[in-house]
Amino acid sequence: MTESVATVATAPPKGRDTGNACRLSRPGIVCPLGADHGLISSALFSASRGLRVSDDFSPGTPLSLGRVTARLVDDSDWPAPLRSRNNRLLATALEQLAPELEALKRQGIAPERIGVVLGTSTSGIGETEAAMDAQRAAVAQGTPSADSWPQSFEYRRQELGAPAECVAWLSGARGPIYTLSTACTSSAKALASARRLLASGQCDAVIAGGADSLCHMTVKGFMSLEAVSRKQSLPLGAERDGINLGEAAVLFVVTPERGGVQLTGVGESSDAHHISAPCPDGSGAEAAMRGALASAGRAPGEIDYINLHGTATPLNDAMESLAISRLFGTDADSDSGSDAGSDIDQPRSPAVSSTKALTGHTLGACGALEAAFCWLALEHGRLPPHATPREALDPALPALNIVYRDRPETPPLRVMSNGFAFGGNNISLVLERHTTDPESSAC
Repeated sequence: MTESVATVATAPPKGRDTGNACRLSRPGIVCPLGADHGLISSALFSASRGLRVSDDFSPGTPLSLGRVTARLVDDSDWPAPLRSRNNRLLATALEQLAPELEALKRQGIAPERIGVVLGTSTSGIGETEAAMDAQRAAVAQGTPSADSWPQSFEYRRQELGAPAECVAWLSGARGPIYTLSTACTSSAKALASARRLLASGQCDAVIAGGADSLCHMTVKGFMSLEAVSRKQSLPLGAERDGINLGEAAVLFVVTPERGGVQLTGVGESSDAHHISAPCPDGSGAEAAMRGALASAGRAPGEIDYINLHGTATPLNDAMESLAISRLFGTDADSDSGSDAGSDIDQPRSPAVSSTKALTGHTLGACGALEAAFCWLALEHGRLPPHATPREALDPALPALNIVYRDRPETPPLRVMSNGFAFGGNNISLVLERHTTDPESSAC
């Protein structure tokens, strides 16, 4: 993690909330479903997968991958250390936030009061892989090893701090600037960090989110863990056998303003059960969800929808289903009118679905991406359907209230997004749609 912290402190601009409001702007999104809210929403609410079969990162072994095909920002005139696909994804997402960034200028917010907190696990590793291929080829042709690296090679492209530095350079932000790397929870934790920066008074706005890009190391690494499916993934499915991998970049402008979509709750836990496998009883996941509810001041029955971590690995889906059923109850409990000893206090357990079947698992970007999908759900009053067919669900898992396309539309007001990563580090976020009424509650 890299960090450069500004020491300038000024009073918040007139009209901005000095309490605990935490507004998430319209997100900038670049993902396998597209780089336009219309295209993304159309695919999201119809459960249309954005995956393509390719062996580009696994020669001889075709895999379903979520690759971004949208046109990306050109980086040819950027400083060499910032040129990477990861940063081009971020720059393309940042372009979508131009109105929000311009609004900060109109409000008189100094650059020193604008932070950047991002999550990633890959940074510019793909560019280093290409340089290593060129280096090996040069050595094979007789070039001395010391002289064989391409002149264009820049080691700093793969530094984990590079994404935040790039967004700060592009946006002019000069407040706290750092990158988090906690595997699949990275960008969700970036949003949590942004919330804390606002609450502590260190920033008046934070550009927060994350990015990850496909590369050989990621794909082959997960293949070595036997965690990658050779077919399209089936979250909660009886025949689920692993993840599909993807890439994405998502950015929000996070501000201490009321109204709109609010990040009202954050819960984090670290069960340290295993270096890569989740705790089978779901205790760490449950602790994160309970923490998010407590942070938001909400009971389990007040959550309308949960975006599952839902990776389609046998272990993740089993433990996550178990944790949710304990905390929120099951669909069977709701139908029978019994809470079966759970904390549930509404007639029906919250709707759930996994969107990773649509985009692939975008690793360090998935927390922000799925928070953006929750943002779209609140904005449009719709829920993302689950892609695994009913008849393919695993009957051994607790019977959750899974969203399908034939479900009657009930606009959600409060949603949760789960992220569970290697090492047992877990996070849950609660997002709510608020009015601009100054009497309405905020986070």
